[in-house]
Amino acid sequence: MLMLAMTGCTGETEAPVYYYEIETPMGNMVVRLYNETPQHRDNFDKLVSEKFYDGTLFHRVIPNFMIQGGDPNSKDDDPMNDGMGGPGYTIPAEINPNFFHKKGALAAARQGDSVNPEKASSGSQFYIVQGQVYEGGMLDMLEKQMQQQLGPEFHFSEEALQAYTTVGGTPHLDMNYTVFGEVVEGLDVIDKIAATPTTSAREAPPNRPLSDVSISIRRLQDYSPK
Repeated sequence: MLMLAMTGCTGETEAPVYYYEIETPMGNMVVRLYNETPQHRDNFDKLVSEKFYDGTLFHRVIPNFMIQGGDPNSKDDDPMNDGMGGPGYTIPAEINPNFFHKKGALAAARQGDSVNPEKASSGSQFYIVQGQVYEGGMLDMLEKQMQQQLGPEFHFSEEALQAYTTVGGTPHLDMNYTVFGEVVEGLDVIDKIAATPTTSAREAPPNRPLSDVSISIRRLQDYSPK
């Protein structure tokens, strides 16, 4: 259970901020989890404490899109089953309009709408956004397309527009997947992993790195963002 930390002078409580280091052969990233997505936060913390992720791989890598990992099947010698595994449960969607798919966003993978209309998240698989930079006109067109699915009330926030036109991201995923954290250190590592040679989208298994990109995750007890 996550405990609340007392603030010293006001007597108010505030939730602690949880940071995790993702170690890979191409460098390390530090991610911060959002307290506004508590079920995803607590589940990730639980799996990390159990060392569930250690030895798994980034098994699906698509440049200018994202890097995906967290499947326990990636620990075995059968690459054909990667992407199909998990801890045996899903997590209810916690899609928050304040969190969007900017570069470095940490989000939960899931099955498609046809079999998963509630957009429930995988119990363990996650992806980290690399994405690309968009021009404002492209975002205007994309926003109109997304309104056909999400409703006319959908609009990219000013913060999202700023991010998508500067650092980049994958805006078409917004409001369809749960974003539950972000990379606060090591954005360059995302680029290194995304640039690793992979199988093609038409090969089996698709978009798999030709050399394993292993994962180990640990919680950082005393971390201050740079």
